[in-house]
Amino acid sequence: MADLIISLLPIFLVFLFTSTTVEPAFHRRSRTRAYVEVSCQVTKYPHLCIRCLTAYVHSSNATVLSPHQLVQYALLASQHRAQYTRVYLLKLSKELKDNNGQEYQAVKDCLEQIDLSVDQLSMSIKEVRQLSREAMLSRDDQFWHISNVETWVGSALTDATTCLDEFPGRRMSKLKATVKAKVLNVAQVTENALALFHLFAARYRAPGVTKKL
Repeated sequence: MADLIISLLPIFLVFLFTSTTVEPAFHRRSRTRAYVEVSCQVTKYPHLCIRCLTAYVHSSNATVLSPHQLVQYALLASQHRAQYTRVYLLKLSKELKDNNGQEYQAVKDCLEQIDLSVDQLSMSIKEVRQLSREAMLSRDDQFWHISNVETWVGSALTDATTCLDEFPGRRMSKLKATVKAKVLNVAQVTENALALFHLFAARYRAPGVTKKL
């Protein structure tokens, strides 16, 4: 069933956004949500993907999305979660520094990994924006930008997962459980963003396909 959804996804997305009819804002928002819901089916955490992206799109007052825009929103949402978690960990590390050596070290190590995730996601967003200049890019340049994004988002996911390794098992303090939950959210949102980017990038790799951002 999942394979069928994925195989029909490009057809549905084209149908959904080829209409040029002017329509009320409510209908455009409904179509945007439908677009997000269908796109998120390729991710590992579709419900989180839908909840995260619809909230982010709504806050940005976006109503019509292209695949390129969707990928940008997914990466921006991931970056936002990582930045929020970084601020939390930075504050927490300062509070623990003089009081709890063991938990301080775990939080400090985790903060370093999330710092890297934020930087890598920021670079990835810039690369995706470069792809909006498609008419000015050679095919090799397009693949170069795509490879950069896949590498950096993959690294951001690895760094978040490495942070989770600081908190093994299920029995832990409330503080560690809170940190783990926040970092797990970053990892899951980032993994979803990577899946959406893979779907977007596949359009470039398909021979003879005309791409529309």
